[in-house]
Amino acid sequence: MTSPVFSAAHNQASTLYLPPGPWLTVLDCLCEHFSAIGREQWLDRIARGRVLDAQGQPIALDLRYKEGLRIHYFREVPDEKPIPVLESILYADEHLVVADKPHFLPVTPAGEYVEQTLLRRLIRRLDNPHLVPLHRIDRHTAGLVIFSANPQTRSAYQSLFPTRQIDKRYEAIAPALPELNFPLVHKSRLVDGEPFFRMQEGFGASNTETAVEVREKNGDLWRYGLYPVTGKKHQLRVHMTALGASICNDPFYPTVLKDVEDDYANPLKLLAQGLRFIDPVTGELREFESQITLQW
Repeated sequence: MTSPVFSAAHNQASTLYLPPGPWLTVLDCLCEHFSAIGREQWLDRIARGRVLDAQGQPIALDLRYKEGLRIHYFREVPDEKPIPVLESILYADEHLVVADKPHFLPVTPAGEYVEQTLLRRLIRRLDNPHLVPLHRIDRHTAGLVIFSANPQTRSAYQSLFPTRQIDKRYEAIAPALPELNFPLVHKSRLVDGEPFFRMQEGFGASNTETAVEVREKNGDLWRYGLYPVTGKKHQLRVHMTALGASICNDPFYPTVLKDVEDDYANPLKLLAQGLRFIDPVTGELREFESQITLQW
């Protein structure tokens, strides 16, 4: 029987297979492997049950080191800065949770964000450690995110995305492109860019596709409807830049704006607005619409 502790660890914790080394205890290995985290912090985490073995049980301070041993640990960021935005839950049942994510809130823990993420907030609000996002959107992007709430039906919902059985609709505000004929389809090959967190278009067969339409015109700015066929990282942001209309307030494209603080009054004008699919468990048509509106 899988313990509730292990289930929670599997969904929220990071995993380390202990590397080769001369250590006597797991604690010694963790201290050296993660040199940026002090020994006192590891002692505190272990004392609070925040470091678990392969069975999901808290480890002892003197647990003997063994190469390849699987350890789960909960990432923590001391004095994590609050993100002053609030998500909303649009739908929840025994299988799915659909949330409306505000701009600037990460979906999952990464870097300096752990507790201030959509996943951790929903786990606390719904008291369900089994929540797992079925897809992700950028921290700077607002809109719909679907979570699996039940491990027993998770694989059925996860299969919707790689098999392209889910229709995704986005909206963006960007400079006008009067020289182009809309609607249009933009295809390209996306590859890793510089710096490491960016993407760029490269040579070779296309691996991304986005349909673009114009919904509303407002002088030098237009409201675009974006329909991604594929779901690569930063796909819509790169494609709009390639068309000649980088999305308003984008801190990464066309160039990286360095050392820029989050400007809550001027977020990236990109919204994951709609999702539509046939529920693989119930057979029902599911349609969800974000309640967030992009302001000019």
